[in-house]
Amino acid sequence: MMGAVSRFWAMLVKEFIQLKRDRVTLTTMITVPLMQLFLFTYAINTNPKHLPTAVLVQESSDAGRSILAAMRNSDYFDIRHVVADEAEFDRLLQSGEVLFAIEIPANFERSLRRGETPALLVAADATDPIAAGSAMSALNAFITSALTRDRFIPGSSEATTFELRAHPRYNPAGSSQLNIVPGLLGTILTMTMLIYTSLSVTRELERGTMESLLAMPIGPVEIMLGKIAPYLLVGLLQTAAIIAAGYYIFGVPMLGSLTLLAIMSFFFIAANLSIGYSFSTVAQNQLQSMQMAIMFIMPNIIISGFAFPFSGMPNWAQWLGQCLPLTHYIRIVRSIMLKGAGWDDMRVEGLWLVGLMLFAMLVAVRRFRQTLD
Repeated sequence: MMGAVSRFWAMLVKEFIQLKRDRVTLTTMITVPLMQLFLFTYAINTNPKHLPTAVLVQESSDAGRSILAAMRNSDYFDIRHVVADEAEFDRLLQSGEVLFAIEIPANFERSLRRGETPALLVAADATDPIAAGSAMSALNAFITSALTRDRFIPGSSEATTFELRAHPRYNPAGSSQLNIVPGLLGTILTMTMLIYTSLSVTRELERGTMESLLAMPIGPVEIMLGKIAPYLLVGLLQTAAIIAAGYYIFGVPMLGSLTLLAIMSFFFIAANLSIGYSFSTVAQNQLQSMQMAIMFIMPNIIISGFAFPFSGMPNWAQWLGQCLPLTHYIRIVRSIMLKGAGWDDMRVEGLWLVGLMLFAMLVAVRRFRQTLD
């Protein structure tokens, strides 16, 4: 009996010593649950507020100013643009700069005072139905309260004195497939590309082929490009397969340029491959590489706007999300496929992708040089 206890104790001590030496695994075991708790508690909000909004004001009136003041005082809307023409109204929605656009038509106040039923047009970006739903349902109450307070409509009237014409754009039926499939494209590419390349250098170390590779007259940049190039082709094939499945099976439209989407996908895949390659230069074995990849994938899913509305997150989570390639790629895919957006609309997101790709490549090359030393 004592011998069994002694052997058990020896094995227990041995495992603790091994776990202590494997610092990456120990860190992952501690930080991943804490990260999940922190992100799910503070970053996720299924009732998003302070949504970016544009207003098209076609008359200068007290009623219009009352509506604007009510919206500014609400928690749901963040009026960032007051535009004067419908072209700018449509462009802001198509580019994704705003999620809501509200039109106050000419002669709105005069129609109210005459007892008529003027209409307010509310256009909402429905590519993310969750983000638009709560604010849309609250808008009528805000406007009615403001107009009643300022005596543009009688508070005791039971009849509707104005009409709120909701126009959900780009996904008017609220189809979940139109929202999920474009997001899944980026999420699947992130997971597969990171895992593939995070094993590239550690695989060479474990197989004992790294010495032969270093003996070749080839530099770190050439090694990195040579390792990620095959996976870049695989990623583009994955992109084509998912887009085809989304179009023919799930009915997701392709309203924009397929060429532009392919170019943006190239930069996105290259960025993720470079990040995965950086992980492989830090890790000592393939298990550690996988753990690093999983740690990076989790915040991508939570705070990129794929699973939860991006606009509903606190500012710190949005700033962190801006540093993730998936955040910008999801916006690009949804805008090109569902809105028909072009380069002018996607310029900022595209520049973010290129910048993140170059930064990831620089880190990967520098880390590989340190590995050689």
